[in-house]
Amino acid sequence: MYRFLFIFFFINVVGFAQELPPIKIFTAEDYKGQNQNWGIAQSEDNLIYVANNGGLLEYNGEQWQLYTHISNPILRSVKVKDKIIYSGSFMDFGFWEKNEKGQLEYSSLVEKLSIKLKEGEEFWDVKFYQNWILFKSNTRIYFLNTVSKEVKIIESKEIISGLFVSNNTIFFQKKNVGLFSVQNGEEKVFSNDAFFKDNKIINCFYHNKELLFLSKEKGFVTVKETGVTQVKTDLNKHSFLIFSAIQLEDKSFLLGTISNGIIFLSENGEITSTINRKKGLSNNTALSLFQDNSHNIWVGLDNGINYLNVSSAFKIFEDEDGALGTIYTSLFFDNQLYLGTNQGLFFKDKNLKFKLIENTEGQVWFLKEIEGNLFCGHDKGTFVIKNKKIISAITKELGTWNIKEVPNNKDILIQGGYDGLSILEKDNESWQFKNKIDGFDISSRFYEFYNDKLYVNHELKGFYELEIDESYTKVLKKKKINIPQIGYGSNVFSFGNDLFYSSSVGIYKKQTDGSFKVDSLFSKKINDLENITTIRKLAEQKNTLYSFSNNNILLITSNSISLSPQVKAIPIAGSIRNNVLGFENLTQISADNYLIGTSHGYLLLNDALVKKEKNVTISLQHVLVNKIDGVKTALSLTEAPVLENKHNNIEFSYSISKYDKMIKNEYQYRLEGLSNNWSDWTENSSQLYENLPYGDYVFQVRGKYGNQIADIKSFNFSIKRPFYLSNLYIVFYVIAVLFIIVLINIYYRRRYKLKSKSLLEKAQKELKLKELESAQIIMKLNNDKLRVDIESKSRELASSTMNIIKKNDFLNTIKTELANSENKDISKVVKIIDKNLNNTDDWKMFQEAFNNADKNFLKKVKDKHTSLTPNDLRLCAYLRLNLSSKEIAPLLNISPRSVEVKRYRLRKKMGLPHDENLTNYILEI
Repeated sequence: MYRFLFIFFFINVVGFAQELPPIKIFTAEDYKGQNQNWGIAQSEDNLIYVANNGGLLEYNGEQWQLYTHISNPILRSVKVKDKIIYSGSFMDFGFWEKNEKGQLEYSSLVEKLSIKLKEGEEFWDVKFYQNWILFKSNTRIYFLNTVSKEVKIIESKEIISGLFVSNNTIFFQKKNVGLFSVQNGEEKVFSNDAFFKDNKIINCFYHNKELLFLSKEKGFVTVKETGVTQVKTDLNKHSFLIFSAIQLEDKSFLLGTISNGIIFLSENGEITSTINRKKGLSNNTALSLFQDNSHNIWVGLDNGINYLNVSSAFKIFEDEDGALGTIYTSLFFDNQLYLGTNQGLFFKDKNLKFKLIENTEGQVWFLKEIEGNLFCGHDKGTFVIKNKKIISAITKELGTWNIKEVPNNKDILIQGGYDGLSILEKDNESWQFKNKIDGFDISSRFYEFYNDKLYVNHELKGFYELEIDESYTKVLKKKKINIPQIGYGSNVFSFGNDLFYSSSVGIYKKQTDGSFKVDSLFSKKINDLENITTIRKLAEQKNTLYSFSNNNILLITSNSISLSPQVKAIPIAGSIRNNVLGFENLTQISADNYLIGTSHGYLLLNDALVKKEKNVTISLQHVLVNKIDGVKTALSLTEAPVLENKHNNIEFSYSISKYDKMIKNEYQYRLEGLSNNWSDWTENSSQLYENLPYGDYVFQVRGKYGNQIADIKSFNFSIKRPFYLSNLYIVFYVIAVLFIIVLINIYYRRRYKLKSKSLLEKAQKELKLKELESAQIIMKLNNDKLRVDIESKSRELASSTMNIIKKNDFLNTIKTELANSENKDISKVVKIIDKNLNNTDDWKMFQEAFNNADKNFLKKVKDKHTSLTPNDLRLCAYLRLNLSSKEIAPLLNISPRSVEVKRYRLRKKMGLPHDENLTNYILEI
């Protein structure tokens, strides 16, 4: 059982009063409704429902959704029983149930049961009593039996100002009349005392075995046989106007006022706290109150909704006016809380306000108690504080990072500063500056004694091992230690019996040979944590370290037997922690209580209240689907839908119904069928997939609340193939493809044939061309041969002709010579010569040679001129050879004159004009 006093767990420790539980504020813009919120309830699956002026609000831990049911959607009341949400509104009351799509649907009981209402009725309250549901308007109470469906009505002429169910009894108040109860379905006067006539009753509680009635202005009263008795509480000391009230799980009370916010009242009637607008509430008028299943508080305000995370292990102090600045260190010392900031050293005075200690203005780096003295490391040096003031200022060395005790010597302290190391010495119970240690002037923020040596780490300049002389005046030996991998946020510390060096890349342990190697025990513990900050020792704790990761505070302690590290991760959102990088700080101010400094105040952590969440569950809220630019429609959450191909834009909404302000819900998702890889962790509680291809899918989502991972939630769905990929179309495609293949085959066969024919024709043409070329070559060769033959024949003809001419000339010469001779016997010789001159054999030989040289000439001439005689043809042949008359004469054995005559006659036979040359004519034939 959570005790309400946990809200103020620091009051008994340090007297704090300004630290508040985390408050989450929801405005009308956040939940998309109206300002006023009249009732709050929670369902079995931890969803929150609010009766709002705009309708019914549903909150799943991530998103708000507004439901409306009538034209006038103002809801005045809401209650949840089992899985049904009952609500009352203007001229109607009914219930809401979730359909298979995860959406609420409204049913009017007035319509279902044919109930006739009075004009203008509004239903301001819903109560449950056994099998009955009670709805109250200003003048009626309607009783509905959930089993028999029976309806009963109690009607009043006076205004019914309140309806209560307590100690198995129904009470209601009639204005100016008194307090009534319902027995056996009938109203009976419970008390007509003047108190109940004059004071409005806000609520009724059964407390400490008696009925307590809370009035609007006069606090609590109880009814006894002697009459109405006032119950003494702190309310009697104030003039609050109470509008709403509930009793919490721990039997304490929470009251909502009209103008003073909310009041926490212990079960003994003591006001433990008031939270109003000045202290973080967004409005001072609390219209409705509700404590949820996690024992946290919801407040329905006149303007907005607030959530108070009262069960959280954290409380928050906000430095709203910035008077403190960024907090770098803190300490609970001498029953006072001290804060070291960038603006100085502050403490809380008796008025519970922080006050600056005089002359400490500037940067404070650390606070530490040593032998009953409060040491303050400051930008100006070292201050010793007592009774809230500086009693000693050691400023010879400016800028003090830290101070530590020297082993085996309680009279000196070693301090690390901007320029190295120095020694403080106790003198008559007072600490004074003794000397600076020579030989080392590197800024020394982190240092640690181990085996008589001092180890100093500087994040940028390196990690050093120093051997110092016995008087602590100078460094005898300085050695720079090589670390396998350098990271940021480095530090050196001892844990158990070992020395460690840590950074963002890992934790290294000093080995016996002096080297540093990765420590497997530490690494295993922090391996899954991201962005671990500088690991530091918790003040006054030997084997306790602290650090921060992305969304956790880490407390590292040792196992009592093996001294192995044990890491406790306390979840908190990094944005709320908001530390200065590299100067994260955590201080233990009591056994279980810690203070974490931030840039705008601080957080208080009660480690005893850190609880491990069990049964963290994730719920799929909605699955919406639509076509491109189409209207979104919800899908059933209980079925595996088969979607049309164009409805391939699908959005999933999911949530973990945890409302802790300090912890952010995170989610991972994947869509099997598209990818088997999980997404990165994200705070987004919805995922949209657009233009999904057809196929079968499984959407999976899992959530993380703090360090607890919820089970996987799955949703199966399929997207149909497009119509052009349906079975019928596939058959058509197969037939079409086969048909196309056949056509292509036919086409290619025809093309092959045509191509073959074309190639054949081309080959034939090429063959013919080659044959023609060959024929031409042969012809040319033949022509060349013929030309040679003709030339040869022509030479033979010319030779023959010349021989005949020469022979005839010779014979004629001889004949002439013989004719001149007086010898009578010569006549026989002359006859022989004449016989040789007229010998036809010469002509035949000439004719054969001529025909060989010029085929068909004589035939052509004969065909053209049929009247020509053989002698004429003989003349034509001689003229064809372009012989002159003088050369022709011996061939014909006539005189040149006779040749001319023959030429003349031949012209006439051929019918040549006078001006045409006979020889040219014959040559052209």
